[in-house]
Amino acid sequence: MINLLKRKNYLLLLLSAIITFSCVSTNTLLIDIPRPSPKELPQSIQSLALISQAVDQNYNDISSDSLQKIFYKQGFNLDTVIYDLQMADTTLKALGELLFESGRYDFVIPQQRFIDIQKDSVKVPLLPWKEVADIARSFDVDAVLSLDHLKTRVISRYERETYYDPYQNGFYSGATAEMKIYYEALFRVYDPANKTIHLSHSIRDTLIWEDADVSARSLFRHFTPVKQALSEAGIAIALELSDKMAVRWHTERRKYFQGGNDKLEEAGKLINNGEPEAAIKLLKEVTDKTNSKSLKSKAQFNIALSYEIMGYIDQAISWALKSYETYYRPLTYEYLEILKRRKNKLINQSQ
Repeated sequence: MINLLKRKNYLLLLLSAIITFSCVSTNTLLIDIPRPSPKELPQSIQSLALISQAVDQNYNDISSDSLQKIFYKQGFNLDTVIYDLQMADTTLKALGELLFESGRYDFVIPQQRFIDIQKDSVKVPLLPWKEVADIARSFDVDAVLSLDHLKTRVISRYERETYYDPYQNGFYSGATAEMKIYYEALFRVYDPANKTIHLSHSIRDTLIWEDADVSARSLFRHFTPVKQALSEAGIAIALELSDKMAVRWHTERRKYFQGGNDKLEEAGKLINNGEPEAAIKLLKEVTDKTNSKSLKSKAQFNIALSYEIMGYIDQAISWALKSYETYYRPLTYEYLEILKRRKNKLINQSQ
């Protein structure tokens, strides 16, 4: 009889534990995790002025139609270097937007962004430090990002081809076109306060466009114009540099506690709406006033998540440990492991 009662009490305790854990309400949140880029600038540099010393008297802004006619007059078979002002400008503007969207840098593109520097050698000269300091001071930025060299070569080819179709027992002809844009660019980041060049990065690549149609007229109705292709090359340059120096992001899933308490519920909504600071304030009130270890640990867990969202990994680990020590849950242990891995990655990246 005693054994039966003990067994009954044990089963009730087990059932109570199952109910307790099954009633723990959690929601899933997607958060963006930053990955430092290989050539990210020092944290002291948060704002940049984007200029270029590559644009000189050779550059002009020829219209799309006029540029296309030059190629048509050569039968769209031409190999030439083109100095296009719009391409250089597109490169700077696209780069500025990409750096800003990364969340890492602010930028300014001066109206007079093409700097005329005397070039007395075949090497790409450095900007004079006085010029750099004047630009940084005028636009209240930490550093100057300069497109110091830009070269664009366009190679186009047009052919009419005739082929025999054995299934139709006849000859057919078609028009084919190919355009290659080879580009090379050199960027430098000048830090006027320390007179240091933090980044010197060269970019070289080739973009290729190919198409075919039954006639030249039909083909060139949809074939990419040279002017547009040059702008696309400028965007490609900007994309490559921003990938090197801007923060890259990836998405991960996180769980947080929701329900069982009005303030916990309200804080959960704040977390989900991207207001972690407000959530922390509310959750700390819960931890200070509640006598329930279960509720306190949930609030501490959600505080940890809020700090992680804000990028404060050490604080997130500290609060996750508090939650773990207050009331054990497998979810808290798993979250601590995630945070520790993030912490180790940050340490390794800084070395």
